[in-house]
Amino acid sequence: MRYLHTMVRVTDLGQSLDFYCNKLGLREIRRYDSENGRFTLVFLAAPGDDDRAQVELTYNWDPEEYGIGRAFGHLAYEVADIYALCQKLMDAGVTINRPPRDGRMAFVRSPDDISIELLQKGGALPPREPWASMPNTGAW
Repeated sequence: MRYLHTMVRVTDLGQSLDFYCNKLGLREIRRYDSENGRFTLVFLAAPGDDDRAQVELTYNWDPEEYGIGRAFGHLAYEVADIYALCQKLMDAGVTINRPPRDGRMAFVRSPDDISIELLQKGGALPPREPWASMPNTGAW
């Protein structure tokens, strides 16, 4: 048995691809459009992880309302520099829900309210402002 991917339903494919690819840094590795099923699947991977843990964005062409069940939790990614990525995301208009005050962990949310955990590769970086004194914003 091996892990394949996690599926996340999205309501605006363009907005979601902008978040996951342009802002978060994942890349699209495969796409499938189903005319009969009226949906698009887009498979994303972190750079260098094309054969491992992937996210499948599912976009149903007919609008639906999706609730976020508490049982889901979050997606998690190890990052090279948590401060640099959080600054890049913040500069792109992404709210940092749980700032990396400890130099190790942060949380943001996708346009569809999926919680994304960012973890510093290796050990925690030394605490740094403005992150060390930044409060939480919203739910994470």
